[in-house]
Amino acid sequence: MAYKIQIYQPSLDGNEKKYVNECLDSSWISSRGEFISKFENEFRKFISVEHATAVSNGTVALHLALVTLGIGNGDEVIVPSFTYIASVSTISMTGATPVFVDSIEETWQIDPNDVRRKITPKTKAIMAVHLYGHPCEMDELVKISKEYNIFLIEDCAEAFGSIYNGKHVGTFGDLATFSFYGNKTITTGEGGMIVTNDETLYDRAYHLKMHGLAKYREYWHDTIGFNYRMTNICAAIGLAQLENAKDKISKKRKVAELYNEALKNLPVKHHGEKKNVFHSYWMYSILVESPSVRDSLRDFLKAEGIETRPTFFPVHTMPMFSQKYQKLPVAEYLGWHGINLPSYPDLKKDQIEFIADKIAKFFKK
Repeated sequence: MAYKIQIYQPSLDGNEKKYVNECLDSSWISSRGEFISKFENEFRKFISVEHATAVSNGTVALHLALVTLGIGNGDEVIVPSFTYIASVSTISMTGATPVFVDSIEETWQIDPNDVRRKITPKTKAIMAVHLYGHPCEMDELVKISKEYNIFLIEDCAEAFGSIYNGKHVGTFGDLATFSFYGNKTITTGEGGMIVTNDETLYDRAYHLKMHGLAKYREYWHDTIGFNYRMTNICAAIGLAQLENAKDKISKKRKVAELYNEALKNLPVKHHGEKKNVFHSYWMYSILVESPSVRDSLRDFLKAEGIETRPTFFPVHTMPMFSQKYQKLPVAEYLGWHGINLPSYPDLKKDQIEFIADKIAKFFKK
């Protein structure tokens, strides 16, 4: 159906067309061209990290990060069950085993206490996923990774611009990844980025994303690599998006403030913000009292022309990962009770009030 209010719309009101036309005029439309390095350098400076390399999407960024760290058969990677499937499927793609942990009810993020309980001699890495724009408890996760001498990967697909204790997410782990899909805070259509403060890891990731091409010998490949490169056109869009990134993040936080006010007297609980973090509110998400209420409310809003999405279903309950029964109560609660409401930067106050009015009518039925 054609929604009156979509769940997300990209904001393309900057130099996107200008830069893309420069690509077309120069004929540099593939994986070479000046916009790739410009985008990488400006992104690196924006989050204050030493190295950044652009890739074709956020999922391959995760896979490349794992492979760069040498993760493979026989290894275990700790990951929250309450996450998008790519965080987990990329672990399986390497031959490693995902080990699921629960989440913190207050923040919806990976539970460091459960991480400690799940560490074994096979644990090679922890994947911290900053869900819906709220940072994980990075001080504790860094402490655990150092204590056990295991890698820390940050999945920042939903958290561009989020800050923990004064530092951008993506600057705490050995490697971090970002997604620039069409519904992300900044977009390239499809695209991703790997960032790190470790030059050796950067060189490895770059080498692998370029088909394992040797650095000093033309068309000589010294390892099996991948074609995970970003196009110059995507990078051109990304650079234009990055120029207006602070404004987009500010608008998204304003959207969250307006929702908080409009929904404050209704029986819903919103995804809040801890004092030591800056929540970028990739999505504005709420919890309701039961799964049946969640589904009924979504159907009601759909009939009113308002698009919503459920929060992520816990991955440990999906068929390919559910052979070993386990109970992760917080992840399951969040997965069965949550709704994502329309959350794009240019959402207007009257639209938010319209959505809130419809939610209020639903609960008065």
